[in-house]
Amino acid sequence: MTAAAPVDLRGLYAVPPGVDFPRALVDGLLARFDGTPPEALARATVYVNTRRMERRITELFAEGPPRLLPRLRLITDIGQESAAALPPPVPGLRRRLQLARLIEALIAAEPDLAPRDAAFDLATSLAALMDEMQGEGVIHEDIAALDVTDLSGHWARSQKFLALIGQTVAPDPSAPTDTEARQRRMVELLADRWADAPPTDPVIVAGSTGSRGATALFMRAVAGLPCGAVVLPGVDAHMPPDIWARLVADPPQEDHPQYRFAALARALGQNPATLREWAPVSAPSPARNALVSLALRPAPVTDGWRRDGPSLGDLTAATAGLSLIEAPDPRFEAMAIALRLRAALEDGQTAALITPDRMLTRRVAATLDRWGIEPDDSAGEPLRQTAAGRLVRHVADLFGQRLTGAALIVLLKHPMVHAGSGRNQHLKWARDLERRLRRQGPPFPDAAALADWARGARGSAPGAPDPVPWAEWVAATCLGHEWIGVAPLADLTETLMTTVEALAIGADGDHATLKVWADPDGRAAHKALSDLLAEADHGAPMAPPAFRAVLESIMGGEVREPVTPDPRVMIWGTLEARVQGADLVILGSLNDGSWPEMPSPDPWLNRRMRRDAGLLLPERRIGLSAHDFQQAIAAPEVVLSRARRDGEAETVASRWLNRLVNLMDGLPDQSGPAALAEMRARGARWTALAQAMDRPAATLPPAPRPSPVPPVAHRPRALPVTDVERLIRDPYEVYAKRILRLRPLDPLHRDPDARDRGRVLHLVMERFVPDFATLLPAEREERLMQLAQEVLETEVPWPAARRMWLARIARIAEPFLADEEARHALGHPMTGEQKGTLDIPAPKFTLTAKADRVDMTADGAYLLYDYKTGSPPTAPQQKQFAKQLLLEAVIAEQAGFGDAGPAPVLRAEYIGLGATPKVVAAPLADAPPADVLAEFLELVRRYDDPDTGYTAQSAPETDSFDGDYLHLARAGEWDLSDTPGREKVGH
Repeated sequence: MTAAAPVDLRGLYAVPPGVDFPRALVDGLLARFDGTPPEALARATVYVNTRRMERRITELFAEGPPRLLPRLRLITDIGQESAAALPPPVPGLRRRLQLARLIEALIAAEPDLAPRDAAFDLATSLAALMDEMQGEGVIHEDIAALDVTDLSGHWARSQKFLALIGQTVAPDPSAPTDTEARQRRMVELLADRWADAPPTDPVIVAGSTGSRGATALFMRAVAGLPCGAVVLPGVDAHMPPDIWARLVADPPQEDHPQYRFAALARALGQNPATLREWAPVSAPSPARNALVSLALRPAPVTDGWRRDGPSLGDLTAATAGLSLIEAPDPRFEAMAIALRLRAALEDGQTAALITPDRMLTRRVAATLDRWGIEPDDSAGEPLRQTAAGRLVRHVADLFGQRLTGAALIVLLKHPMVHAGSGRNQHLKWARDLERRLRRQGPPFPDAAALADWARGARGSAPGAPDPVPWAEWVAATCLGHEWIGVAPLADLTETLMTTVEALAIGADGDHATLKVWADPDGRAAHKALSDLLAEADHGAPMAPPAFRAVLESIMGGEVREPVTPDPRVMIWGTLEARVQGADLVILGSLNDGSWPEMPSPDPWLNRRMRRDAGLLLPERRIGLSAHDFQQAIAAPEVVLSRARRDGEAETVASRWLNRLVNLMDGLPDQSGPAALAEMRARGARWTALAQAMDRPAATLPPAPRPSPVPPVAHRPRALPVTDVERLIRDPYEVYAKRILRLRPLDPLHRDPDARDRGRVLHLVMERFVPDFATLLPAEREERLMQLAQEVLETEVPWPAARRMWLARIARIAEPFLADEEARHALGHPMTGEQKGTLDIPAPKFTLTAKADRVDMTADGAYLLYDYKTGSPPTAPQQKQFAKQLLLEAVIAEQAGFGDAGPAPVLRAEYIGLGATPKVVAAPLADAPPADVLAEFLELVRRYDDPDTGYTAQSAPETDSFDGDYLHLARAGEWDLSDTPGREKVGH
């Protein structure tokens, strides 16, 4: 027989903001059960909202003396006794796949509703709405009955999607239903059973604010029991009764932090202004709680600040434990917070950072890592960002897309790929392959390119490892996925898992090295994929983009790595912070958008429709965030932190911080402005320390404008004509390229650029010009475009660039062909590019050239042409800097091109084939070859002088400082007006 309840518990109880809630809960329990038999406390059932709080309560009881503990349960365990009477819940993934199938059918019938690839994203959003409806007790008929006649067509289209909810939710109550609906049904069954036979043992709900419909229903049921209590965290005892009444008046003030408590109290017939205290504990700073309470008054009654503000008294004491950090940007905010956390450790305090901004928490954790501090992060790391999660996503990114060099190297360098004993050799070959792809391409590697690299990478030493099997493994695992199209979900998932495992095992094929699923992140990723495979039959066949959307959704959970964090430094989300305490609390990222977070866009229902249907309004979520703020700011010592700028934009301070600042500024007689200045001064100390962290101990002088002076013997004795302009404009580039022999690596993910466009155009002209004379005028344009199409298909792997460049060639075809008629009338083109070499005996130097096009007149004179895809240089530019054609004329007259000997140059021209086609002639009359050769020899002699340095940016064309070697020259530390710092090198 069940014993009678040993204590009197009934209704709502309050714990003020700032109190260590778990300790207050335990103290209140011990006080109420004091003098009862030992087993009395064990008969009580306490429902809490998080596992972390459950562990904390257990730890507090474990401090002694020995006693029997109450039954601790999570609120999510409500009504487990009734679970057997209900069918098991439908997995959330299955429900989303079912909805996605229905949405795809709807889109197929009405394609203008949405893109097909968006089906799963829409299903995820629709499933979230279903959960909310079921949690709040809203049925599909309530949604279908909404009046949208006076609204835009968008909401009428939404009704077509919302109608799918009625097709998804089974009308039979004995059929499996969703988790949220099942949870509410269990609460309803439990409440009905309690109405007939209430439990005689105590039932207590502690720490919840009742933000979810099923939870609020359960809290009302418990509060109505003969021996049931609801202990509310952070109840404002400083709010007058009229303000409490205003919260639930019409219109309700749902964005106020105390609204939920007011609504719950009204539903139970209690006065929220006179709720009983759960335990005889006071807040760390009642004066601060009063200040914050007044600052957070509902917007319509903030005129009461003037009336009630003087009653707060001197605000210096109320804000003594408050600091305000206003950092210049998020980086310095994170550094300042990390410094404050470190100081708390040194002072023996426990410290917690509370923020919904996960980017800030990552920055703080990275800064703490400088000092070897590992914070206890309650959220963990998103699965998709873990090593296993990234590998799964990288492999999925291969589906339906051509393999790029960047994607291949990212895969091969992943820490879980080829993780066995041969990983060192694997990484060496991966680096060698990367260099090959950077130097020679192709942008989209294929099996032939991998095989060609492997043959060239074979070592000549006896016993050297053969890269050919490794290259074949790379081709087998990484190639061929671009052909994957619309396929059954099970096939896509199996291919994904098989490929991930093949990459992890490596070329050796040793299954003992399959470690990708071993760590916590691997186990979580494997479970997510296994669940997807188990539910795949409920989903429709999908294309790779839709499959990637599914993966992003199922890999959105958090994973906690098996590390031992410092228990004194904690990072909490707002849920954990509601019912836990620390000596120092830091509220980070106090800007609108974080506190409160921006509401997610609702594609289904507008605000009025939500209100009419009985769903949650955005104001209620804001009110929950406001309660988190009110609870956290009441801690013994608090740091309020924000960044003034984020990226390139000014931020807006959180509305609650703004209210607090404005209230204090308006109370000069209560020392409000002075107290606010002290808060800012305390925070500025940490900002100053953060700014000093990366500041060098001593101010280093900027690097001088370089002008290295190498030994003459190491200076180049040969140059192509294209490098002469570089020697004139930026000698340092010639020094780095020709003397230091440095060559920039192309990026792995290379976009088509002007160099590619020029190469393609040269190939087109090289094939077209020799046939020009044999073509009829009506055939020439067609032949030009045909050759352009062939070259682009062969040489340009980027489809968009092919189409765009073909269109450009089509635009210039007519003027080019007209000019070409005149050029052919002057001379006959030699086949292909022609090489020319001029050996100068004194000073000994070799000048080389590879002319784009060389024509010969009937009497043996040269016609020199150079194709330009950009703007050709003007005549004045050619005289001073762009001497390419003028030097080619020198080579033609002194040595000749190809098999032709020296001959005079009749004409030299740049053929501009850019957006505005034009021809620019070289000024041969003003700069004859003999004069150009003399100027070039003078340039050679100047750099044969041992005291001449290779000065950076001697005569730049622009001040954009764009070049491959300017970072080596420390550009940015000097400007063009600085005197070059000559420095002998290599002597």
